[in-house]
Amino acid sequence: MPAMVLQKVAVAGISNNARVGKNIVGTWHVTYASQGTAYAEAFIQWHSDGTEWENINFPILGGNICMGSWTVVDRTHVSRYHVGWLYTDGTLSGHFIETETDEVSGDGNSYSGTNDTKFYALGSTVPFMEVTGTAEATRISP
Repeated sequence: MPAMVLQKVAVAGISNNARVGKNIVGTWHVTYASQGTAYAEAFIQWHSDGTEWENINFPILGGNICMGSWTVVDRTHVSRYHVGWLYTDGTLSGHFIETETDEVSGDGNSYSGTNDTKFYALGSTVPFMEVTGTAEATRISP
């Protein structure tokens, strides 16, 4: 029990911005939706060094691993910049860029946010498709 008291004192002493950064670190189960319809689920690991990694339930031949970086926005929000390759039947065909802002719950067990994903053909700087949507996540505890 004394260890818990010491831990609570240490957490209480950090700034609100540092707390949201600490709360986002870990492994999450995320559901993505667009126009109110869920279209994907993923496992995301947010790391304390400001990087993140995702494995989404898309077909492997189309690409289902992506990564990015994140930063604290304010006392309850984080923002991530996320990238990945696109494949057509296993052949590289482009990339995507997703930006997302998430609100992390005070207890660090959930977050929700909005995202915007732009899809680019190989060699193009003009997106051929854009999807806006939401993310709802629940922490996966070790």
